[in-house]
Amino acid sequence: MPAPPLRAFEGTRALVLGASGFLGRWVARALARAGADVHVALRDPERGTAILERWGVRAAVHRVDLAREEEIARLLGRVTPAVAFNLAGYGVGRGERDEHASTVINARLPEWLARASRSGADARWPGVDFVHVGSALEYGPVAGPLSESTPCNPMTLYGRTKLAGTLAVSKCGAPLRAVTARLFTVYGAGERPGRLLTSLLAAAHGPGDVALTSGVQRRDFVCAEDAAEGLLRLALSAPRAGEIVNLATGRLASVREFASTAAQLLGVDAARLRFGALPDRDDETPQGAVDLARLRKLAGWTPPDDLEAGLRRAIAWRPA
Repeated sequence: MPAPPLRAFEGTRALVLGASGFLGRWVARALARAGADVHVALRDPERGTAILERWGVRAAVHRVDLAREEEIARLLGRVTPAVAFNLAGYGVGRGERDEHASTVINARLPEWLARASRSGADARWPGVDFVHVGSALEYGPVAGPLSESTPCNPMTLYGRTKLAGTLAVSKCGAPLRAVTARLFTVYGAGERPGRLLTSLLAAAHGPGDVALTSGVQRRDFVCAEDAAEGLLRLALSAPRAGEIVNLATGRLASVREFASTAAQLLGVDAARLRFGALPDRDDETPQGAVDLARLRKLAGWTPPDDLEAGLRRAIAWRPA
């Protein structure tokens, strides 16, 4: 059964963009489990529907080209959701480096969605109209504690374009009720190949060493299931118009700790973890401990910070 605060979604029409992506499918699943009337916007409905079915999600599917403003306006007009979640993004994969695509999907799309969202589409809905998903990379390098008031100086194309999208949403004032959740390092089932956890899962079922960077980088790791719950909880909150909220655990862990803990749970010999075999990435962005005061105030909740417990859940979970 869904947690009591999420029962407000029962019968509520919710639209998810980016639902076939890693975190998008978790959000769609959480909404379906909470009893929402789930609608998803997909560029490739056949592929996306197959993914969602494996995740146990029944949803109304809409074919949409997210790079066309007029299609976004028609979609919102046709679906008239009480709340829309934007998890569409470009630039997470290392091969996604096209500046135009990054600008359209990360910067312009959130603006189009905010403009087309209708405040009060469902008079019974107590929450916000639009939940936009931002990124910790919008901040850029931060040596000390990190709060929503920390000045942003993104050093990557992805960070810069995501920041532009967040600022566009923030500028949309009343009557639109919108909130941006800045996500940190999300992990779990459904991650793309080449990510840290998927590499370790592959190692658990095959021979050979696992080439890794030095592992000294510290990150705030959030289990995908918890990140999805956080987004739903923020959808039920009462933020200021366009407010930005950090969605993290508040606990930093090194990449080495994450990899070593996951390897132990998977039965992968620690000697197979080749830390330092890969160079650290040039665009690594150091970040300090994340302040969760705003999340705690709005959602009355923060994600669990037990990394081992989160990894146990992520490793054990299997789609239908």
